[in-house]
Amino acid sequence: MKQLVIFTTGGTIDKVYFDAASEFQVGHPVIGDLLKRMNVEFEVFVHQLMRVDSLDMTDVDRKAIQEAVENSDAEHILITHGTDGMVETATWLEDIRDKKIILTGALQPAAFAENDAVFNIGCAVGAIQAISAGVYIAMNGQIFRADEVVKNRVENKFESIPL
Repeated sequence: MKQLVIFTTGGTIDKVYFDAASEFQVGHPVIGDLLKRMNVEFEVFVHQLMRVDSLDMTDVDRKAIQEAVENSDAEHILITHGTDGMVETATWLEDIRDKKIILTGALQPAAFAENDAVFNIGCAVGAIQAISAGVYIAMNGQIFRADEVVKNRVENKFESIPL
């Protein structure tokens, strides 16, 4: 892989805590700086599409993501996304051919000392170099085909759809 295009959309992975407001807000994307610190040996292009919690994501937002992926010349595309709407957004991308697309996110903000963001990003970056064209979700140490995964909200994890 010579280059990786990353589209960021917001979600927990980029959330920061503001003491004055006593709430989380989606901050600047963390993935570009993270990959730079990890000394990746390929070009990384980060494009912030939006700063939206996936619970607030609309079809207009999903259409913008779809168009950005379709219009990209890149073969390898990683999308950071909120976990609650990740599977739905992935379905918007299923008809895109000849691209390797992985969505990933986090259940805890990357800014937290204990988080799953770095692990999920690393898993996604490694997997995107080995998968065939299609749409995938990288969460909880697993790579799922986008049409074969659900988020189990009770256990707060992603899992394969039972056959």
